[in-house]
Amino acid sequence: MPVNPADGAVLGALYGTDAMRAAMGEHAFLQRMLDVEAALARAQARLGIIPAEAAPVITEAADASKLDLAAMAGATRNTGYPVVGLVKQLSELAGPEAGRWTHWGATTQDIMDTALVLQIRDGLALVETDLRATVAALAAMAAAHRDTVMAGRTHLQHALPVTFGYKVAVWLAPLLASLEDLPRIRRRALRLSFGGAAGTLASLGDKGLAVTRELAKELDLAEADVPWHVARDGINEAGCWLGILCGSLSKLATDVMLMMQSEIAEVSEPHVRGRGGSSTMPQKRNPIACEYVLSQARGVHALVPQMLASMAQDFERGTGPWQTEMLALPQAFLLAHGALSQARFIAGGLVVDPARMRRNLDATGGLIVSEAVMMGLAPVFGRGESHHIVNDACDLAIAEGIGLTAALMRDTRVSARLDEAAIAAMTDPAAYLGSAGAFVDRVLARVTA
Repeated sequence: MPVNPADGAVLGALYGTDAMRAAMGEHAFLQRMLDVEAALARAQARLGIIPAEAAPVITEAADASKLDLAAMAGATRNTGYPVVGLVKQLSELAGPEAGRWTHWGATTQDIMDTALVLQIRDGLALVETDLRATVAALAAMAAAHRDTVMAGRTHLQHALPVTFGYKVAVWLAPLLASLEDLPRIRRRALRLSFGGAAGTLASLGDKGLAVTRELAKELDLAEADVPWHVARDGINEAGCWLGILCGSLSKLATDVMLMMQSEIAEVSEPHVRGRGGSSTMPQKRNPIACEYVLSQARGVHALVPQMLASMAQDFERGTGPWQTEMLALPQAFLLAHGALSQARFIAGGLVVDPARMRRNLDATGGLIVSEAVMMGLAPVFGRGESHHIVNDACDLAIAEGIGLTAALMRDTRVSARLDEAAIAAMTDPAAYLGSAGAFVDRVLARVTA
């Protein structure tokens, strides 16, 4: 029975995705190790290192569905690694003539590392698909609400007017950055691991580099300048990238969750009958997608330090850190994709209530534009005096529950110099948006670039 909820038949519906489980799960890992063994045989056959007729037989036998998993588990428990048992079974499946040429010149870590890299390639492809869809949905939302005025909040309090399009652009920009970083992540992480027993490929004599080149071609992976058995920077680039992506998704989910509060109610998650409901309160529409973005993102953030700590590898083969990395990276991919799929759901159908945004904006009777009024009065009274005037008016408005315009007009310093229409113009939130629209346009330009 699974211990981790993300791997369970029931709770797995809440964490991760089936697609990522298929890409990063144990069956995929076994198949990818077999893929590497088969590719190695083809590369070496092409170079004349093993008999040409052995390669297709080994390739045909390299099918994870043919493995005796119970026997493999026993061998793995005994040796500490799955490759010895896997190669033994692959050799038996290939038969005595071809089977004796399996795993020629390779070491356990070559096979396991490269299999993991192939899984990472599949995992990144899945993440990219959902990330692009999320970006497209947010871009459409930012464009549609470029000029939808709402309250901007700092320290959870009304600060200055912003637009909802600007808020969405703030969610969108770091996701675009993650998308733009993907080619670099692939260059760093998708590299063949092939070094033999201690990284020198000594068992292949003068053919080591040639085998490396041909094996990289077979698997469509980059060659590394030097075997990276104990240099885990490329793998960790992928892990840290997932962590940053999840941090960006967490910002989106936190904002949406707070804006869904009954007292604010400016947006809500897409509604599906029964989703986010309560067993006792029929009216509830809880921010379920937001909650699972945040929970899975925090899971990834807990795993990233575990991966980084595993970079402290000793000499030419890590004694423990390598095994620790295996516990973290596949799970990080699973949870990150789960968080992203929930974010895609939010972005694709977020319900936006501009009327409620306007009511909330007006709830303080114009206090949210007090800075605008101060700057508007500054040419008349000077900045320092204007600050005092507006501060006094805000105190009066709060104490008596009146609007800022009315409070200002009760100040003889103001009423003697300006009429009510001039003050009302200063308190129009739509007139104090600064460069919000331009910022939205700049982010959207990156989407189409």
